[in-house]
This record gives sequence, structure tokens and C-alpha cells, in this order.
Amino acid sequence: MGFKITATFTALGEPNRLHIVELLRDGPLTVGEIADRLQLRQPQASKHLRVLLEAGLVEVQPMANRRIYKLRLEPFQALDAWLESYRSVWEERFDNLENYLQQLQSEENKQN
Repeated sequence: MGFKITATFTALGEPNRLHIVELLRDGPLTVGEIADRLQLRQPQASKHLRVLLEAGLVEVQPMANRRIYKLRLEPFQALDAWLESYRSVWEERFDNLENYLQQLQSEENKQN
């Protein structure tokens, strides 16, 4: 799982690629549509899409002379599962902090 997560972060670490993923959240788009919306030249958009494709984040479907890109669900599910382990750590820490603050508040109320 580590390599796939690293590939995902590496691919998403470039702002234009992250913007492409955000655009594709709303549905499939052609290279030209992506280039237009991000104000990129089509070769630049194609280069970024190739990186996303190699990282497994998108898939492409040729249709006549156009290439339609859409997000793949699996890498984002893997990323979510990886992040879940950190969420539980943070939730536990927040719960401990909340308990500590309630204890302090209780002690302060007893003193007043």
C-alpha cells in the first residue's frame, strides 16, 4: 500500500494535477475541456494527465478522435483507508484533550 500512496501524493503534489482531479470530481472531461478550464495549453494538460494515468488516479476512454478522462475510485479509497488510521489517532487525542479540559473546568468550578 505504501508505494501506491506515495505515487498518489507525488501525482497530486503538483497544483495543476490537483486541479485536474478536482475538475474530474464532477465527471469525465476531454483533454481540451480540461485545458480550457485550467487555461493550459493542450500539450501541458496531456502531460499532467499522463502522470495521473501512470499513478492510476485516472482512466482514459478513447472516443473517436477525443480522449475522455475520468477518476478511478480505487486509489482514493486506498488513500481514505490510509488516512483513517490517522483519523483515529487524532480523534483519540481530541477526546483526551476534551476530557482534560472538562477536568480542569470541574476543578475550577470547585474552587469558586
